[in-house]
Amino acid sequence: MKFLCFSDLHRDREAARSLVSRSPQADFVIGAGDFANRHEGLADTIDVLSEITVPSILVPGNGETFEELLQATQNWPSAHVLHGSGVETDGLHFWGVGGGIPITPFGSWSYDFDEQQGSDLLQACPKSGVLVVHSPPLGIVDEDGAGKVRGSEAILACVESKSPRLVVCGHIHSSWEKQARQGDSLILNAGPRGVLVECEFS
Repeated sequence: MKFLCFSDLHRDREAARSLVSRSPQADFVIGAGDFANRHEGLADTIDVLSEITVPSILVPGNGETFEELLQATQNWPSAHVLHGSGVETDGLHFWGVGGGIPITPFGSWSYDFDEQQGSDLLQACPKSGVLVVHSPPLGIVDEDGAGKVRGSEAILACVESKSPRLVVCGHIHSSWEKQARQGDSLILNAGPRGVLVECEFS
């Protein structure tokens, strides 16, 4: 299976157009959050991305809420918006959790959850599927510009216990396009340019 994965568009319509043009190469498109900037301009990228016709799995970032993203994608028939929820499509199980985990230092505008809330949202994640999260797991593709790790303990625990074959995240800009392996899981911090990855499911 081929997945076109991206995150953190932050209203970049040119990057969104590039993703639309590349989407026919993929079996699935995965968007790991932050389509908007501080809850503004969500339509800037979603209106472009809505031309994608292959199944698309999206989670909110910390710059938009689940409800805002759900509303914005009403005219995108192939999009599935997840947050503490899952979907099975073409035989694959996806689970998604958006927002910043743990709580960010950005203040009240940021759509954030603490580690316990994150753990609760991840609890029903199926085994050996695809996990889409905005925040990375702790210690994996999560180094900021100063070299400090910014990922989530709850997401790491989910990866270790549920062994998703593919984990797609974003959020930490300095780790965009970095990949790592954790057990049976391929973990990708996608970034706005988009990364095409291939993953086999038995």
